[in-house]
Amino acid sequence: MNLAEYKGVYVFAQQVDNVINSIAFELIGKGKDLAEALGTEVTAVLVGSDVKGLADELAAYGADKVIVVDDPELKEYRTEPYAHALSSVIEKFKPEIFLVGATAIGRDLGPRVSARIHTGLTADCTQLEIGDFPINPVPGKEQKPNQLLMTRPAFGGNTIATIACPDFRPQMATVRPGVMQKREKVEGAKAEVIEFNPGFTPDHKYVEIMEVVKAVSDVVDIMDAKILVSGGRGVGSAENFKLLEDLAEVLGGQVSCSRAVVDAGWKVKDLQVGQTGKTVRPNLYFAVGISGAIQHLAGMEESDIIIAINKDETAPIFDVADYGIVGDLNKILPALTEKLKAEKAAK
Repeated sequence: MNLAEYKGVYVFAQQVDNVINSIAFELIGKGKDLAEALGTEVTAVLVGSDVKGLADELAAYGADKVIVVDDPELKEYRTEPYAHALSSVIEKFKPEIFLVGATAIGRDLGPRVSARIHTGLTADCTQLEIGDFPINPVPGKEQKPNQLLMTRPAFGGNTIATIACPDFRPQMATVRPGVMQKREKVEGAKAEVIEFNPGFTPDHKYVEIMEVVKAVSDVVDIMDAKILVSGGRGVGSAENFKLLEDLAEVLGGQVSCSRAVVDAGWKVKDLQVGQTGKTVRPNLYFAVGISGAIQHLAGMEESDIIIAINKDETAPIFDVADYGIVGDLNKILPALTEKLKAEKAAK
């Protein structure tokens, strides 16, 4: 493999029903940082049917080029045709870096593609940067520059591993939604659009979709919330979450929770913040009755302001909190809610 042939940062621009998933914009944003460090460009790969019209939206968030793979066989996501589309793009255009969102689709697609093109894949990354590898020089081993250093939690979130793929290209990673930040949208931005179709011949590997049944949910996506009031095991019971809901209502925020709460059956999985839940970046994050295990911190430590309420003054959550209150949440939350209500009424 001639590594010098591989240039550019490529991202998979996931779309469903001709609506681009926000993870695509996050990947473009991070891709721009990586591309600037390497002196190259960011290319978004848009796969689907009648999707060319979405190229301008990708350009608005920073894509320099958009490769459009448009075919009726790509109307709904299916592993085989989508894997064929992406692996064909990689074989044709030879990107140095290829990023995929760690969504349900991305987690299915990324490993398939990496296996086809014989390269490595680091899954569920929370940090990406360009640097030397090995990071610390090893006697007798060459330290290679300009490598993609891919960081992810390992061993259940109890340690952090930084991984590189120095001998194969592209360097591939799936990235957790909500971890990277998208850039400001630039209205009217244009990207070079390249149409590419490797040809699709359905065979026995192509799944036939008989019917698409869409789930109806009234649960608000906590990843979009500006204010979150999050509860942990220390809340005590499902009924006690009424205290958090009252506070969230007066603040105009949403309720979320830790894994322990989901495991106890108090709240649904869609509201879980953390390593095995969702990564959030609200302006204000209340951590109520949450001890602050590393698995939970991985999902919320990038919040702008963190306020912790816990009766255990030694709880690790206080190490990352901007403000901490040691005390009984059953007394603190009602008092705080009433105070906020009074101030709201006074205005």
